[in-house]
Amino acid sequence: MAGAAVSASRSGGPRVAFAGTPEFAATALAALIAAGFEVPLVLTQPDRPAGRGMKLQASAVKQLALQHGIPVAQPRSLRLDGKFPDDAEAARQALLDARADVMVVAAYGLILPQWVLDLPGAGRSTGLRGCLNIHGSVLPRWRGAAPIHRAIEAGDAETGITIMQMDAGLDTGDMLLIERLPIAADDSTARLHDKLAALGGRMIVEALELGACGGLTATPQPAEGVCYAHKIEKAEAQIDWQQDAAQIARRLRAFDPFPGGASQLDGELLKIWRAEICERGDGLAAEGQVLRVDESGIVVACGQGAVRLTELQRAGGKRLPAAAFLQARPVAVGARFERSAA
Repeated sequence: MAGAAVSASRSGGPRVAFAGTPEFAATALAALIAAGFEVPLVLTQPDRPAGRGMKLQASAVKQLALQHGIPVAQPRSLRLDGKFPDDAEAARQALLDARADVMVVAAYGLILPQWVLDLPGAGRSTGLRGCLNIHGSVLPRWRGAAPIHRAIEAGDAETGITIMQMDAGLDTGDMLLIERLPIAADDSTARLHDKLAALGGRMIVEALELGACGGLTATPQPAEGVCYAHKIEKAEAQIDWQQDAAQIARRLRAFDPFPGGASQLDGELLKIWRAEICERGDGLAAEGQVLRVDESGIVVACGQGAVRLTELQRAGGKRLPAAAFLQARPVAVGARFERSAA
């Protein structure tokens, strides 16, 4: 376990353990620190290989915690009867030593067993206890791993943040706070992620302040409207040109920054990052066929309508606006984008 106890804290406020890993979670942790909450412990995923050199890299949450002198634990599992019982036992002892009133969880990446859900605040009367989750959707819509991506892919008009009291189910706990956010027509997952991360950071501070004085009301999730945001798979990058233009454009926004869109043209696999819906103008063209090419983009026929591809990338190259891409890689009218065999 790394780090030394952080010194600055709000007097008399709850002690808040934190569990999270990526930038979404780091934004929330930064909000807690800025608000003056005492954070005696951070749990985050083990360092992972990243970059061209595949060197071990600390998570965004670990980096932030260490900057503020907060102790960090990185168990590979929290199951006391699982594959890494020593990791789980060490994390359990760290949580016991932290004496946290509540634990905030945001995009942690490990399943929390019941002992973790029950431990924070047990035996203490602070108005807060257990684990509070910052979830990137308006529950019960888009429970699961990829709520931001799936909301854009589905064409939802809005999303939001739910602060939830965690239970043993998959995002099934009682709702404590909800705030909605419109999804803009040009929002990618990257852009919407940043909006929701900032909103989640503000809301968790509000939730802890309300909870400390008994001002939070737990509301069970509705039984209607439940759907699951399944994990994004790399294979989903393949563009199906038989889909209508709106679906394709949404999927490209949903899959930016991962996994993007992919399609084969004249035997070359290209990444496609951005597209806009436009007039097809030729009802006889096959799906995936290039209808027009100019500096504004490459117009491609879809199952219904057409899209103008405005940002593309060759293997080993950079993401480029269409005009710059076409200077290096001309595309002929009549050529056809196809699904790759891979």
